[in-house]
Amino acid sequence: MQLDDQATILARADFFKICTGEQRRLLAFSSQRLRHAPGTIIYKSGEVPEGAHVLVSGSVASAYDGEANPYIVSTSGALMGPTSLVLAKPRPVTITAVDQVETLHVPRSAFLKLLNQNPDLAQRAADRLRAELTGYLGAISDIRPRIRRD
Repeated sequence: MQLDDQATILARADFFKICTGEQRRLLAFSSQRLRHAPGTIIYKSGEVPEGAHVLVSGSVASAYDGEANPYIVSTSGALMGPTSLVLAKPRPVTITAVDQVETLHVPRSAFLKLLNQNPDLAQRAADRLRAELTGYLGAISDIRPRIRRD
């Protein structure tokens, strides 16, 4: 039953809609449900996470070092760090549990193995990540005139 629950959690995450039901079940098998107490750092800026977290319940704060007003995420199914599913790079933000939080950790190794076995999925993942990054860049260019340069 737990495997089905975890596959259902992955189905709620918009990013994993690129996967078939069977592919989500395979990822669910390798994933781990984690509980985080309030104030717990889920991952820290500068660290290389071993995968991504899907928010199951609770709220998390995402902030750059020293940022006074973090971005709060409370949406069940939100995926934190989608690029960490394919890239072993340091994260630019710290993610902290605001209250009691439960996440589903999806290991990069499991996701990459699934991509290697399914070229169509690999293409869908690349397209999805490209679209997200393009969206971020578009949002940045819209506010660029308001950004101060020191």
